[in-house]
Amino acid sequence: MSDETGSVPPDTTAQQWLAGFAEVIGAPAPGEDITEALLNLAGAAAHDSERIAAPIACWMAGVAGVDPAEALERARRYVESRAG
Repeated sequence: MSDETGSVPPDTTAQQWLAGFAEVIGAPAPGEDITEALLNLAGAAAHDSERIAAPIACWMAGVAGVDPAEALERARRYVESRAG
């Protein structure tokens, strides 16, 4: 999907990119509910620490096999416990 300069077309949406990447890694593309939960998980991690925690928290949830919605709930509880 890139031109001769290696640039990605500017009209590629996140969903299109994720669908293509899912195909490359042999995984299902996330639906809206999973996407929303992951974005909220990333937001919880980024707002409670440095921004770099956002993608890593999502990776950790995936490696642990924790459903994104459950990971979000656990992250919210963790954030609340830190606010104490």
